[in-house]
Amino acid sequence: MRLGVYNAILHDRSLPEALEVIAGLGLTGIEINSGGFLPPVHIPTFDDILVSDTARDDYLGQFEGTGVAVAGLNCNGNPLHPDPAIGEEHAEDIRRSIRLAQRLGQHRVVTMSGLPAGEPGGTRPNWIVNAWNSAALDVLDHQWGIAAPFWKEMDALAADHDVKVALELHPQNLVFNTADVHRLIEMTGATHVGVELDASHLFWQQMDPVAVVRALGPLVLQAAAKDVRVNPETAALYGVLDNRFRRLAPDEARTNLGGDEWANEWPRPAAWDFVALGKGHDVGFWTDFLRALREVDPDMLVNIEHEDVELGRIEGLEVAAAVLLAADAALAG
Repeated sequence: MRLGVYNAILHDRSLPEALEVIAGLGLTGIEINSGGFLPPVHIPTFDDILVSDTARDDYLGQFEGTGVAVAGLNCNGNPLHPDPAIGEEHAEDIRRSIRLAQRLGQHRVVTMSGLPAGEPGGTRPNWIVNAWNSAALDVLDHQWGIAAPFWKEMDALAADHDVKVALELHPQNLVFNTADVHRLIEMTGATHVGVELDASHLFWQQMDPVAVVRALGPLVLQAAAKDVRVNPETAALYGVLDNRFRRLAPDEARTNLGGDEWANEWPRPAAWDFVALGKGHDVGFWTDFLRALREVDPDMLVNIEHEDVELGRIEGLEVAAAVLLAADAALAG
């Protein structure tokens, strides 16, 4: 099992500097962003690597002697978005990432299932949270009719390149829970599409990540180590579907999600927060999590994703790495 870091939190520094940080944490892997919502900051020669062995070898040479190796690519985005400036671009990022993974000797590409509009001609994605009415099921039927052919295509491309695509079970996507995973596989017959098991999005939905790992078994292809803290007093008032987000103005610092879509400001105070490992669930939980992952694949890639706004970039990684390494040591013991 290789423990590492998803590199988005280290986009403020060069790749060699990021590798130095990760090695200093006692970790050995780096999951590298390759497009989607975020640009491939640490792959400046992306296009060259696709066609040039020299460019590929020069890129991989940066990892030699660092103690850190590439641990999958990540192009999280919305490849089914009805706006072609987002959907088509993110879909092409997945295709390019699959090709790049093969060039780099990698076998995992992490992304999201995507979310289409709710009806023909729609211009905005439509996430059905609770399909209690028949019209909502009509929306889902329409969306699955778009998703299944797309993922059948991606599965074939991945198979051709000896790569497996791991979908993060992320809300605001069509596939965000165990049943959705099975439905996608049944509809597509996919053999090279599975799951990136990010525990954080399961926590706030009141799911048990360990139970989900065991239910999905070999469909779990990669994992993210990210914690969630539910804030009881706020959750008691607003629930975990708390929707008090604020639209950020153009003159405020904000993250573009493609086209003219932007990330909003998190509710304050929040019903739940992404936090560093240990601030939501203790070492005992993460030991059980690693144990379940090892039962599926002893060589599982497990990468820390740091989104704890209460901690700095390096501080948050240090906190998370200490918990993850303690869990790994407990498992080994």
